[in-house]
Amino acid sequence: MERYENVFQYPYSVVDNVPFEMKGHWRQRYFHNDNPIVLELGCGRGEYTVGLAKRFPDKNFIGVDIKGARMWTGATQALKEGLTNVAFLRTNIEIIDRFFGEDEVEEIWLTFSDPQMKNPRKRLTSTYFLERYRRFMVEGGLIHLKTDSNFLFTYTSYVVDANGLPLLYRTTDLYGEDDKEGVLEDVRSIQTYYESMWLERGIAIKYQKFQIQKDKTLTEPDVEIELDSYRSYHREKRSPKETAL
Repeated sequence: MERYENVFQYPYSVVDNVPFEMKGHWRQRYFHNDNPIVLELGCGRGEYTVGLAKRFPDKNFIGVDIKGARMWTGATQALKEGLTNVAFLRTNIEIIDRFFGEDEVEEIWLTFSDPQMKNPRKRLTSTYFLERYRRFMVEGGLIHLKTDSNFLFTYTSYVVDANGLPLLYRTTDLYGEDDKEGVLEDVRSIQTYYESMWLERGIAIKYQKFQIQKDKTLTEPDVEIELDSYRSYHREKRSPKETAL
């Protein structure tokens, strides 16, 4: 990974305040084009980031995760296939705003993020994170959420609705939805390893897309949500009778 030209490793803690010289200059210094920048936060093995980069060659994609051993898979594939519109950033997502400048990012993908049912501040669709995203996203920037977690999907719906964020699409069954107009074709076209695993288990994939508004005061919803009742990847088994904190 240290030798990979498409990987930037900054596994700092939240308290470290180390400047990132490429902040605000990703297009000029790495991608060498003016195409839109899209992030996948919590990219894992990077197969979704690579898949997006291959499907949309007119956009630049950056996969972000703290676990380098997983990220190596996608970074290696991107190099072998000569993909010049994809990069990987190894860091803590809590400090994601230190790596991108104002209006530098147009879209964020959240694919099967840990729902963090007991810690609202760690949920990647919480107002805590939305505040950070909009420091470097364009006005009206897009957030895509794909998840097997009914908890995270429901929580995100509350956040979006409570704050009046523009909702562009929402479905509790991405692959069962009637898509006569083809609006879901791009979302369905790429599947992660764990996504296919959930589908094989008969678990519906949820999806929603909404926009960031930079001038809004965001309010965290005070609601109780039924917790996921099944054992998901790297998540402890939880009782459906428990309620969210």
